[in-house]
Amino acid sequence: MTGRILIVDDVATNRIVLKVKLATAHYETVQASDGAEALALAREMRPDLVLLDIELKDMGGIEVCERLKADPQTRDIPVVMITAFHDAARKMEALHAGAEEVFWKPLDEVVLLARLRSLLRARETAAQLGLRDSTYRALGFAEGADRFETPALVGLVAGRVDTALAWKRELQPHLSDRLITLDRHGALADMEPPDVPDVFVVEADLVRPGDGLRLMSELRSRAVTRHSAVCVMLPPEARETAAVALDLGANDLIEADADPAEMAHRIRTQIARKRQSDRLRASVADGLRLAMTDPLTGLHNRRYALPHLARIAERARESGRMFAVMVMDLDRFKSVNDTYGHAAGDAVLVEIAERLKSNLRAVDLLARIGGEEFLVALPDTSLNAAHATAERLRRVVGDAPVALPGGGGNVPVTLSIGLALGDGVGALPVGDLIGLADRALLGSKSEGRNQVTVGRTAA
Repeated sequence: MTGRILIVDDVATNRIVLKVKLATAHYETVQASDGAEALALAREMRPDLVLLDIELKDMGGIEVCERLKADPQTRDIPVVMITAFHDAARKMEALHAGAEEVFWKPLDEVVLLARLRSLLRARETAAQLGLRDSTYRALGFAEGADRFETPALVGLVAGRVDTALAWKRELQPHLSDRLITLDRHGALADMEPPDVPDVFVVEADLVRPGDGLRLMSELRSRAVTRHSAVCVMLPPEARETAAVALDLGANDLIEADADPAEMAHRIRTQIARKRQSDRLRASVADGLRLAMTDPLTGLHNRRYALPHLARIAERARESGRMFAVMVMDLDRFKSVNDTYGHAAGDAVLVEIAERLKSNLRAVDLLARIGGEEFLVALPDTSLNAAHATAERLRRVVGDAPVALPGGGGNVPVTLSIGLALGDGVGALPVGDLIGLADRALLGSKSEGRNQVTVGRTAA
């Protein structure tokens, strides 16, 4: 399953139709027939997204959304609202209540599913940044002082200059941020902060159909604009363009005939989200790099790994999903130091760390916790998937020798791995889980090395 979605609608037929559509796309669904049940299920089950009808019998969907966003336990859950009434004022009310998007009925399944994918990707990224930041805070590193927020920079990119100028005139009464008009070349010009737009508003069809989407891909590929938000301005009846834009990484979509107040609201939302992400990235990059990084390999060290693993376990308990822990050790590493010298041993450790890192997901934890000992944690994984990952890591280490610097020869290296699985219900404390993986590692060593052993209670 790619995510858990709470469907809230007081009409059973509507819930069933949505459930079938989402199940086809491999989403797990939970259903609520009224607002009170939705609020209770959201707190209890922590879904990845809420699909909420605006018209409910016991309380309005907008009130449900406001209460979800006011509750610390549920405020980070994306809410997509659905309504049968084409009412622009109602749509703005829903957006101001905290909804990420509002869809009219009948639903366009292609665009709806693309929007869900986009929101779930953004939620996962934000959750991982927040998880790492909370680990940083728990280790006693205080949050930096609040910085004075200067006005954001919004780049308006259209195929015609008069179109971009028209957007600027319409937005100025609603935004206190800096608005600049750009063509495609201006958007891709060499720039440095603070001249890099926080948000780009890009016309989907600049000169030719799809030009804006190609520009968005180029912005995403450049380091200086990679983290800028991109809102794509859609032409009328652009169903497939909307879905493609979202799948390519658009943060939001704006319809060409949208009210300027809605345009401004969507831009402000993206500014706020970008700034929050920037703050989290900065705190993680600055603090953890200095205090919780192994200076030789650049990996996280034990000081970071153990509390972060505890947070992975806590998140698993909340979601009911499993996670895996591996303890791994380079075989006969002492002989490398004895034969080739400690400088060669350091070179081996650096190379092996790079091989491990390049074969794990960004959300996985990789740390050096001892001389030649590494710890890996895989969130949201099954035993079969974790075992396959462990075997892949073992192969990428053992299949090719490490070339020593300065033409010092090649050193064959193998890896032994112990694997244990957390079941997501807190049956085994993190320390005991590491102990289980460690005992499995000893089993790999005693059985001849260069292999993966699964802890007994995880098998």
